[in-house]
Amino acid sequence: MTKAFIGFVVAIAALWTSNAIAQTAEPQPAAKIVVDAPLAEPLSRGVVFIQYRTENLQIVPVFGSNALDVSPRIGHLHVAVDGASWIWAETSGGPIIIAGLPEGPHKVEITPVNANHQPLDRSVVVEFVIPGRKATK
Repeated sequence: MTKAFIGFVVAIAALWTSNAIAQTAEPQPAAKIVVDAPLAEPLSRGVVFIQYRTENLQIVPVFGSNALDVSPRIGHLHVAVDGASWIWAETSGGPIIIAGLPEGPHKVEITPVNANHQPLDRSVVVEFVIPGRKATK
């Protein structure tokens, strides 16, 4: 091998290494969720509307380990009602709407998670009461 060829290989290796370092994702700011109290009027009809917003997290229906490298960060919400052992994945980015709950107190736990279902922020518990329905004559 000639010195020129070795120099060329070293230069290519250095260029490749600098590109690999440049493509390494910068740390992203922490994800956060802010949840508003449920809207009062729909509660009187037995429906809960929970509005929220996320910071440093876009809510989308994308799952899997490859999505962990996307920037800005993407994920979804895990929602559990009244301490149920099951959850659902909220991916719409719109308000959380729950209908058909019986009268009385309820709790909805909302957790922002990444595309692999790992929590990104603390869970938020929203408490509310579905009022009793007045009998109509």
